[in-house]
Amino acid sequence: MYVTGTDTGVGKTLASAALLYALRAGGRGAVGMKPVASGCEPGADGWRNADALALQVASDPRPPYADVNPYALPAATAPQLAAREAGIEVAIGPLLAAHARLATLADLVVVEGVGGWLAPLADGFEQSALVQALEIDVVLVVGLRLGCLNHARLSARAIADDGCRLAGWIGSAVDPEFERIEGYVQLIGAALPVPCLGVLPYMARPDAARAARALTLPL
Repeated sequence: MYVTGTDTGVGKTLASAALLYALRAGGRGAVGMKPVASGCEPGADGWRNADALALQVASDPRPPYADVNPYALPAATAPQLAAREAGIEVAIGPLLAAHARLATLADLVVVEGVGGWLAPLADGFEQSALVQALEIDVVLVVGLRLGCLNHARLSARAIADDGCRLAGWIGSAVDPEFERIEGYVQLIGAALPVPCLGVLPYMARPDAARAARALTLPL
């Protein structure tokens, strides 16, 4: 499955890692993937991204980092700009090869995208192209705050218009002062033609294993 969001900062990584824990709790092997990650830090083993590391930790079995995150880009900005600054050309071939290797390890690969659905992975490389090549469904993470109904409907429409299949959505409480979560969840649930897989509570310190308990998956 491919995890996208209504915007950046809506909890895609928490949702992706929670999906991994929930799948594992349901008896399925599951590994995570962050194909393109910007905002990486140098280390003894090379550039590493915090989101990709969180997915690696949540995976069982534990996959090699190079397959979890084939393109680790230093600059903390849009992947297009980060790739240009690093002099790296992001291509689909290495991503498909890495996903194929991950798919041999477990029943399911949870792939976390970048930003919102229409944020490109690279110049001329849309997320929809990767989803179509992998032939996987999409899960939409909706950041629950003012404007989220519009963002959720626009995202769902764009996913369908791109010829991809939206399989479900996850609510993510990103604003601790937002008091109308229940009402918005009902509105979004009525607007989107797919099931809600759960609503993740606001966490000052994200805990994917605990967040997984808020998900209900049709295993």
